[in-house]
Amino acid sequence: MTEVDVFITNYTLVDPEIYQLWIEGHSASEAVAILDKKGLGKQTGASLELIASDVLDHYRTYSLLEKLLSNPNKLQEQLAFQIEPETRQLLIEKYYEFDDVVVKELLGKKLSSKNRKDLDEVSEKTGKPLKSCRRQFDNIKRVFKTVDEIPGSIVENIKSSFYLPDKLARDYASIVFLASIRFETSKKKLSTMTFSAWKRCCEVIMAHWTYKLTGPESYDTEMDKEFLLELRELKVLLDREKEHKQLVSVILKPKLLQKSYAELDSNFRKYTAAIITLGATLHRSRDMRNLFMDFSQILDLFRTGNWTSHDLQQFFNAYTLAGTELDIMRSDADLKSSWEKFMKVVGVCMVVMYIPP
Repeated sequence: MTEVDVFITNYTLVDPEIYQLWIEGHSASEAVAILDKKGLGKQTGASLELIASDVLDHYRTYSLLEKLLSNPNKLQEQLAFQIEPETRQLLIEKYYEFDDVVVKELLGKKLSSKNRKDLDEVSEKTGKPLKSCRRQFDNIKRVFKTVDEIPGSIVENIKSSFYLPDKLARDYASIVFLASIRFETSKKKLSTMTFSAWKRCCEVIMAHWTYKLTGPESYDTEMDKEFLLELRELKVLLDREKEHKQLVSVILKPKLLQKSYAELDSNFRKYTAAIITLGATLHRSRDMRNLFMDFSQILDLFRTGNWTSHDLQQFFNAYTLAGTELDIMRSDADLKSSWEKFMKVVGVCMVVMYIPP
């Protein structure tokens, strides 16, 4: 009598290409057409009917997995699907990836059922399938609701709650931060900002203007109110405008084009008044929410002067350094520290946001 050893496995197979098409919101029939256009049939010898059958099988599996993907903890613990750890990580990462153009349209919008119903406009404007826009909207809402009230680092909380890699967790952290502080992001003046620009600005604000995490009840989505109140003291720089201007001019004369230098000489008072006044009002929540609009209005002054991005960067470097060399700064370490923290954010954000005329 012959003995036969039988081994049965039900490992879930994931085809990265088909999964990507499902993630992008394509229907099964659209996915088949895309694969056929890429020449899958010719490469494998499979008929169109066989490709369609395979795609449908995969789509059914991904639809069943979607409930688990909305809660990655459950995906890690469940036993219904036998999934390799590497495949499980691929499923999660791809599911939570987003399109910058879609997220840019969602910034500033309330994560409400009403706005979810209005995603047709976002789909039409970005050229991304409606199903994909809904997935991205739901993911942002889910991440925000999960981590907004958890103490500690947003990035670490996102990584531990959703098993996301560092870069993607940092992307979501910026979105959560924008929503938590309720920054104005939707005005037309800000429409030229890319998601990467928003992210860069958020990261530098979180690094310098929020409370430093020192205990279990610390949140890095909270602005450092004591620091913001201290910024009111920067008004003393307005009384030392001539001295500040002279120091900036000494630093910049060898570095700026003659045209930009002449522009600086004529309009320094206007530039410094706008920057210092901004700092002195940021302790008010309303003014903090309008931070990026205020940045944009200050940048209009530089656009009027036809500044290049390079010269603007040189200006902020010199303006910050010259401020620290004023006598009043040298005699007041706290004021100097506040100035440096303030200008680290202002310099980065303004240069990132600036689009030359």
